[in-house]
Amino acid sequence: MSSTTTRDRILDSLAEILIDQGSSAVTLEAVADRAGVSKGGLLYHFPSKNALINGLVERMAAEAEELFAAAPQHSGGVTGAFLEDSLPSSREEAALYWSLIAALRSQELASPEAMGLINDIFTRWATMLREDVGDPVLAETIRLVGDGLYLTAIAELPQPDPVITRRIIDDLVDRAARARAEREPPGVTGRAGEPRRW
Repeated sequence: MSSTTTRDRILDSLAEILIDQGSSAVTLEAVADRAGVSKGGLLYHFPSKNALINGLVERMAAEAEELFAAAPQHSGGVTGAFLEDSLPSSREEAALYWSLIAALRSQELASPEAMGLINDIFTRWATMLREDVGDPVLAETIRLVGDGLYLTAIAELPQPDPVITRRIIDDLVDRAARARAEREPPGVTGRAGEPRRW
């Protein structure tokens, strides 16, 4: 089996343990056993529990980079991409992020490097929203709504009605589009190549 595949399998196993049992169950032995590798094989890729956590966060950061690159092409622009990404796609995803945050806040698994990467993801979205929308108040409103949706979901707190959530997202996407349009100089063409009506 290739080195990359083995590394990913180890990180997948770490994620499964975090979801199923929480950060207190993370040991090198438990991760190696679930991944089907020897402890020595695990240590070759990740020499400590902190390295394991860092590896998982680094993989998440790489996935976030793909989202950042695709965001401007999203039908709702950067705002739409951000708000859609603020809704975990599954209970497993929500549980993983909640467990990971708990792990990073524990004394045993605290990692300044991993926390820095997570902070960078949130900061990058905030910067992209400000640049895309132009209006700092609207950009911050969008960011706070997205962060609230995300943190509420991963903490398994009461969720808003999905219909209302969809209306909030659609409203913010529309407001962001209007803010962008107000910044464009006259004569900028619309999507169909026709002059924009002002």
